[in-house]
Amino acid sequence: MPKLTRVAWLTDIHLNFVDQPKIDLLLEEIRGAKADYVLLGGDIAESHDVTQYLRHIDDVLQRPVCFVLGNHDFYFGSISNVRGRMAHLCAQRPHLTYLSQHGVVPLTRQVGLVGHEGWGDARSGDFNGSTVILNDYRLIDELSGIGKADLRRQLEQLGTEAAEHIRRVLPGALEQFAEVYLLTHVPPFREACWYEGRVSGDDWAPHFTCQAMGDMILDVVRQHPTRQVTVLCGHTHSGGQTQLLENLRVVTGSAEYGHPRIVSLFELPA
Repeated sequence: MPKLTRVAWLTDIHLNFVDQPKIDLLLEEIRGAKADYVLLGGDIAESHDVTQYLRHIDDVLQRPVCFVLGNHDFYFGSISNVRGRMAHLCAQRPHLTYLSQHGVVPLTRQVGLVGHEGWGDARSGDFNGSTVILNDYRLIDELSGIGKADLRRQLEQLGTEAAEHIRRVLPGALEQFAEVYLLTHVPPFREACWYEGRVSGDDWAPHFTCQAMGDMILDVVRQHPTRQVTVLCGHTHSGGQTQLLENLRVVTGSAEYGHPRIVSLFELPA
């Protein structure tokens, strides 16, 4: 029987909300699953401790861990500073790959992986009319202390940045591999922005959808109709699936504060 590559996907694990025994239990669960690759879909911790948690994950698992960050990973800090620390960390730790600063990761001969955290980019729903105020807009340096118009420009810029990264990496991945997984934090499509079984309304969608990235994914995938793309996202803490194109599936992972777990364990033909 041909060897299978096992992949464990986790998202929104918020390790700063749990004690060390629960972290040890989670890592033991991953080790017990015998995953060849571990995918972390963001919201690992917060800016002051995310590096520490990633080091600990690497020390315990000693296997490839590919990750993106989530909005919580920048809390009490700046986006640019945290991303700089991720570059330094991954340069020291060969098992760790920060996909937002990386190209294509071959999972098998037929399956590749790309990713970027994305951002709620104010393009979906009704940002100007929304009364939602995320902690992001108080606790992240680049987004705090500014008016709504400037905030919108900042969010749109972050979404555009994510889309440009996908434009750089996804076409090459689809030329090389029959199937590509795209790991992100923020759902790139309104249809994947689930909350308690329903798609988010106009009030919440601007903060929980990265439309610029979604538009870019659709554009690239439509140009490769014989290739399969699966997007893995989180952020909303509510699970759901949607099939946007025949060759484009989006899975939104569920999560619960204080109870980090493997969202999905799947196998790929080597």
